[in-house]
Amino acid sequence: MRYLTAGESHGPQLTTIIEGVPAQLELVAEDINGDLARRQGGYGRGRRMQIEKDRVQILSGVRHGKTTGAPIALVVENKDWTHWTKIMGAEPLSEEEEADVKRKLTRPRPGHADLNGAIKYGHRDMRNVLERSSARETTVRVAAGAVAKKILHTFGIKVGGHVLEIGGVKAENTSYSSIEDLQERSEASQVRCLDEQASERMIAAIDQAKSDGDSIGGVVEVVVEGVPIGLGSHVQYDRKLDAKIAAAVMSINAFKGVEIGIGFEAASKPGSQVHDEIIWDEEKGYTRRTNNLGGFEGGMTNGMPIVVRGVMKPIPTLYKPLQSVDIETKEVFAASIERSDSCAVPAAAVVAEAVVAWEVANVLLETFGQDRVEAIQATIDRHNEDARSF
Repeated sequence: MRYLTAGESHGPQLTTIIEGVPAQLELVAEDINGDLARRQGGYGRGRRMQIEKDRVQILSGVRHGKTTGAPIALVVENKDWTHWTKIMGAEPLSEEEEADVKRKLTRPRPGHADLNGAIKYGHRDMRNVLERSSARETTVRVAAGAVAKKILHTFGIKVGGHVLEIGGVKAENTSYSSIEDLQERSEASQVRCLDEQASERMIAAIDQAKSDGDSIGGVVEVVVEGVPIGLGSHVQYDRKLDAKIAAAVMSINAFKGVEIGIGFEAASKPGSQVHDEIIWDEEKGYTRRTNNLGGFEGGMTNGMPIVVRGVMKPIPTLYKPLQSVDIETKEVFAASIERSDSCAVPAAAVVAEAVVAWEVANVLLETFGQDRVEAIQATIDRHNEDARSF
């Protein structure tokens, strides 16, 4: 599968076109709208979420509730576009109109793409960079990820995400009995954290950051259960599924680190406490006694749950902004202020679910076929039986 996204933060709409989704997959708008609503939630979101009520339109590739195998076009309208039609419109402006256009950006924000993108593309108004580099783009990445989740769910693979840390407050009680338990408890928390006491401290940390005109980041975790053995490959670097997932998580706006399984903790432990002992029984086949490696060995899934964590830095737009330089006058100023969140970590957990789900679904179809659902299911069933009796 593949997809592209298009659209600006304050443009008329966000669009994605997905190619390679198998035919006969049951898919309706509500399969996607649920995750769009989850992305907009979470404690610490800003005023923009009160304006936008993200709902998807499926414009192609689905007929009467089932995919046809043709490209799927998904659109999410920006309700705030009505206030930005002249500022963000596609039509050329007269000199008088151009002089009247407000919100020109010449003061880059530290930590954002503003200055680098302006230099790269030659923009004197850095809004041309800001609008596309905004995390608003993740709206349709979540939409594409929701389609991927639907594919995975169809074949018995489940995805869940939660928050491990916000602003230095770490969750301690993060155990869960099943992926459904993880999903239910994380959704019940305003910060998507399984630890109720830590959730309260995270909310207090977000309130303090907002009061200070500051922002805070954190750590999210995504878990994928029911994955067949052997997705990915050891034979080339660009076919390793764990590498693809790491790249996908790092592509999320403001993410600065990724680890799989115990990740960096493995550096301080002996091999006897890192590698997962292999066990076998007639019902389950080959499994592992532990899951320190997060479901991967040699770039391939080993049948254990995939466990991925990502680190999100604090959002760079601050209401007490850092020092910057005006690109027109070269004078020192406080950086520009755009409407923003004080913390988007709970929302980022939903985006992380989406990009991980996409990579797993993509390799699943690459391995077992992508024409139609029933043929793929039969191939997966044969593979799983072969793996059990190997």
